[in-house]
Amino acid sequence: MFCYHCGCRLSEHDFCTACGADVSLYKKVIHVSNMFYNEGLEKAGVRDLSGAVVSLRQSLKFNKNNIRARNLLGLVYFEMGETVSALREWVISKNMRSKKNIAGEYIEKVQSSAGRLESLEQAVRKYNRALALCQQDGRDLAVIQLKKVLSMNPRFVRAHQLLALLYMERQDWERAERELRKCREIDRSNLQTLSYLKEVEQMLMPEEGVRQSAKRKKDDAVRYRTDNELIIQPLNVKEPKGGGVSSLLNIGIGLIIGLASMYFLVVPAAQSKVRNEEQQVITRISSESDAKTARIQELESQAADMDEREKALQAQLEEYVGVDGTVQNTELLLNAMAGYMETQDVQAAAAELESVSQRVNLEEMTEGFRRLYTAASGVIFPELAAQYFSQGHSAFNAGKYSEAAEALERAVAYDAGNEEALYELAQSYRILGENEKAIDAYNKVIELFPDSWRAENSVSYRNRLTGD
Repeated sequence: MFCYHCGCRLSEHDFCTACGADVSLYKKVIHVSNMFYNEGLEKAGVRDLSGAVVSLRQSLKFNKNNIRARNLLGLVYFEMGETVSALREWVISKNMRSKKNIAGEYIEKVQSSAGRLESLEQAVRKYNRALALCQQDGRDLAVIQLKKVLSMNPRFVRAHQLLALLYMERQDWERAERELRKCREIDRSNLQTLSYLKEVEQMLMPEEGVRQSAKRKKDDAVRYRTDNELIIQPLNVKEPKGGGVSSLLNIGIGLIIGLASMYFLVVPAAQSKVRNEEQQVITRISSESDAKTARIQELESQAADMDEREKALQAQLEEYVGVDGTVQNTELLLNAMAGYMETQDVQAAAAELESVSQRVNLEEMTEGFRRLYTAASGVIFPELAAQYFSQGHSAFNAGKYSEAAEALERAVAYDAGNEEALYELAQSYRILGENEKAIDAYNKVIELFPDSWRAENSVSYRNRLTGD
């Protein structure tokens, strides 16, 4: 067990020895989650799948990261025919722990057989179709759909239960019992199955008290049971002495019964055959319609994906072509270079380069753009720095220290390696009484040019200003 706060392994203490967090309640929660997991494991072992689902859900309520409980819940769902629910639990488990997780093998086994996965998906769709037919009073078609569902997924418990319920509505109790028995083989303690089965057994086998309520005389008949059938054999019954008239009467009655049987049995059978053929045609058309609907949905999904890709490409194109796009910024940079080459106006070219640098983030631009900008600034900025230094040097020698400081600031901004410009800027600051700026400028001279005579003078002037 690991600490929820720092991830370190916990000891027997009620606090984390690494971070000191109180883990007493956390340990109880994990213990309860494991207890419900063990309970679900025991129920699953005796095929109490419904009870296992309840216990495992309780385990996950206390600890949603219980990977073993989630994987086992997926297995129980898969055993009950709930493929979608099983895959959902395994996918969640795989996302929580991507490595050393058996859920990945379960997913791979289900998805490895494309035909099997498609069959399970078709079973779910047909089950939903059967539910819709039940709501629309198309119960005969629902029975056909459910039979197809169970042929694709024989362990689909809910399909067995719905089919049994339809048989119960028809009062076909034997078929209903057969379906419910299959449910019990899969899930022994399903309450819904047990409730249906109790009702079916009551209809097939009346209660013992009801059977014994009707009194009989021992001298009238002898009753005995063979398997599930109750045989009643009458006693003291004498065969009547027949005659010719009674024989003819019996023959006539037999003919009438035969004709009636033909009318009531043969004709309905033929009609039932025709109805079955019609239902088969309807089912085939329904299956083809489902396949076409699935294909249409697939094409619509592909069209939606293509629309999203088109929008993404359009947005990417806007980044290059828009008002602040790469193409426009590259055009500005080229114009600055062309203007400099035509007019040799260093200040105008530098202003355009600064405008470009403010509009874009050079680190996010293409390599070609960065190389072009670096080459342009490497030509224009040093030349502009030289002009500003010339102006500042002249103003400094003329005693115009304010103008000198302004020009020298620009010279240093465009060429930080000009030792003389930086030193004269410090001297201008000192003479103007801007001591903090002067000290910063002297420090830069000392740092950048430690072996020069200007650095030695800068140390002396700085110490005077700082009082050292």
